[in-house]
Amino acid sequence: MDFIKRAGLYLRQKIGRTALITLVMSAIMIFVLAGIIIQSAAIQATNSAKNSAGTTVTLSADREKAFASMRKSQSSSSSSSSSSSNAAPAAITMPSVKIKTAEKISALSNVAGYQYSNSASVNASGFSAVTTSSSSGGGGQGGFGGSSNSGDITISGVSTTAAETNFKSKSYKITSGRGITAADKNTNNVVIESELATSNSLKVGSTIKVKTTDDDAKTYTLNVVGIYKAKTSSSSQGGPNMSDPSNTIYTSYTFAGTVNGDTTSVTSVVYTLTDSSKEKAFTKQAKKLISSSFSLTSSSETYALLMKPMKNVQSFANKIVWIVGIAGTIILALITVLMIRERRHEIGVLMALGESKFKIVLQLFSELFAVLVLSLVIAGVAGNFVGSAVGKQLVSQQTTATQSTSTGAGFGGGGGQQSGGGGGSAPSGAGRSGQTSMTASGSQVSNLKTKISAKSMAELGGLGLGIIAIAVVAGSTPIFRLKPKKILSNE
Repeated sequence: MDFIKRAGLYLRQKIGRTALITLVMSAIMIFVLAGIIIQSAAIQATNSAKNSAGTTVTLSADREKAFASMRKSQSSSSSSSSSSSNAAPAAITMPSVKIKTAEKISALSNVAGYQYSNSASVNASGFSAVTTSSSSGGGGQGGFGGSSNSGDITISGVSTTAAETNFKSKSYKITSGRGITAADKNTNNVVIESELATSNSLKVGSTIKVKTTDDDAKTYTLNVVGIYKAKTSSSSQGGPNMSDPSNTIYTSYTFAGTVNGDTTSVTSVVYTLTDSSKEKAFTKQAKKLISSSFSLTSSSETYALLMKPMKNVQSFANKIVWIVGIAGTIILALITVLMIRERRHEIGVLMALGESKFKIVLQLFSELFAVLVLSLVIAGVAGNFVGSAVGKQLVSQQTTATQSTSTGAGFGGGGGQQSGGGGGSAPSGAGRSGQTSMTASGSQVSNLKTKISAKSMAELGGLGLGIIAIAVVAGSTPIFRLKPKKILSNE
């Protein structure tokens, strides 16, 4: 074990050189460790967000087929009445989901729960909707199938507000009273937004009236059982007043059906699955119970988009580990080569005295190993701070880029009948629900908690050993090809 003693003596005698190598090794280890803990934190954040979000499948009208049917109707109409200039434009018809069908699907295995979503448009009666002015022109995305006489209040009918996307994501929060529950089925109980309540001096226990938008307007009296606060503003379909989230009132899906004149159907149903791995099997079974006019959309597509920042961070962290590792190996190999060249005489003497080349290599390895241990301690102290700072910056950049991409691509920008929301994270849902889901998941993945673990340190130690082993072998190979006599004669 003389080589270990010689290694200790050399490190003490060459304290300046030892400090320099320690500094270089520490810098390498800190950045390698930062990459490891960022990568580990990104994986944990991804799994956590996936587990908390759950896997959902949304049953709703197939928009593509509805549009295809509309275009076909327009083509037939134009060919049959080409001589008439007063031909009425074809309108898109979005079929509703029958509650009986939805209940059959809910009885399938792997269903943890389900949420009915329905929407309707009404006018305020005896109170005023919140008016929002905008400097930009254009009246919303509205579009196809939207009614020309849309009201100033949106009825968002749900099974429970607790399962509704905005409330699950904490974008909407009950501040007074309670939310809509299953017990509110077939009642006129509503939950209104705080701005609407304040501007009209309403509170829990108050009653409000709304009128339908058709020619034979009907008036309904609603009981306010809760007040919620919308933390975000968003655009939905309809007139300028409807673009403000304050004008959305939540009721049971049954009341929205009553306003629409159809109590046997809903706009969409969101099923939450107990086991995400059996999603395909569930979808296959459910498709047997619905017609081709409907589609089943999994949350996996949306989830993949929302998890893109974390995947990019993982990829970047992996690159950090590889680049710094390779660069560190090269740097240490060059330092070792220079160090061995300066120690030619020492090595020549040892070889002339009969010391084996293997033990001389072990001495060099022991010197770097001692430096590595000290560097690991330094990296353990500083690595978490570096990893946290770099990780936050990476997540911020990636999340911003992903949100910009999704906004430019019109994420979830559907129109139609789902402006009231509750449609979960389905891409075919309302723009507001999709954007809220994006914001919610974005807030989850943006919270990257970096933490040094025993596994991270073990990985770092293993990489460090590999780096110094390669550096020693690469640096000592040229010298050990020579004979002791030649080494000493050239001194």
